[in-house]
Amino acid sequence: MEETFAADDLAAFKQAFRRHAAGVAVVTARDTDGTPVGFTATSLASLAAVPPLATFNMARSASAWRAIETTDRVAIHMLGARNQGLARKLSGPAADRFVGDHWHEGAHGLPILTEVTAWMVGRILERVHVAGNAVVVVQIEEGALGEDAAPLLYHEREYHAPRPLD
Repeated sequence: MEETFAADDLAAFKQAFRRHAAGVAVVTARDTDGTPVGFTATSLASLAAVPPLATFNMARSASAWRAIETTDRVAIHMLGARNQGLARKLSGPAADRFVGDHWHEGAHGLPILTEVTAWMVGRILERVHVAGNAVVVVQIEEGALGEDAAPLLYHEREYHAPRPLD
């Protein structure tokens, strides 16, 4: 049975997006003082292939916003199902996100996460402010492919791995 909702029904809006599975990525950068910062993102999308452009969204109230607002480069990491622990770590307390050996310094001093399915480094072209959020457009400059693995998905506030339907 279909249940309709009004545009101002925030609970229904949130529930609708909880029902939409999304791939999990991590964006990393350096803050103005050189501290590594990062956050999980389910809003990563390919914008264009030529030139290679990607976008992600974030709240301007997020702990990593200051770094994203002031830096010119970021690293974007796609996570596989085996990276669930990494996703939890990078969505946990900011002070704990880079404690451990799950990353190394890469191009432009950016934190590069290890054992992910792919990572890319790019230059921020635009930050479009929308309400209290931002859409960030990145031109990809380089990257690497890791092990071809099932993607990590986020659905109904939990992490999942896809299963073939056939």
